[in-house]
Amino acid sequence: MGWSFKVHGGVAAGLGAVLMVLAGLTWLPGTLLLIEEGGLLALIVVLLFPILMAAAVRLLLARADKAQVWQALRCLPGKVQAGLAVLVLSGMAMMFLSMGREGNLQSAEVRDGKYFAFDTTARGTVELSRERYQAVLEADQRSMLTIPGVVLVGAACAVLAAGELRRADRGVAPSR
Repeated sequence: MGWSFKVHGGVAAGLGAVLMVLAGLTWLPGTLLLIEEGGLLALIVVLLFPILMAAAVRLLLARADKAQVWQALRCLPGKVQAGLAVLVLSGMAMMFLSMGREGNLQSAEVRDGKYFAFDTTARGTVELSRERYQAVLEADQRSMLTIPGVVLVGAACAVLAAGELRRADRGVAPSR
């Protein structure tokens, strides 16, 4: 596999891991000040789309079906497979655990000193207590960090599989 595939996959997996660690920090009491500023969300968007688009292009250029991509992922070194699996599974676990908590409430906000959130069952905003507002805010932050984190790890899997397919097409022995 070429060095550009390794760098691209490593950057995507590393950024995904950082986002999932930040998402895990939302389980601690209080809110993450980084997220409230809005700069982190812009940075996530700016980094996510080029990495994801480049991964999709690399996978499309490999011209492989799902079975070949799966086989290529299985040809990766065991530590890489384990690391990617841990990242994907932890991200999915965080997503499912946070969905069950505040279920129908999202988009917490403060207006005129009162706390509100959008209730998906009532299709409107409802007033909340401060404690409930904090819980909804943390759930929003968690999903805002976990979803792009899982997508970045998926992009890393796609890039590394494409690199492994390219290596196999050239007939080069795997580097372990």
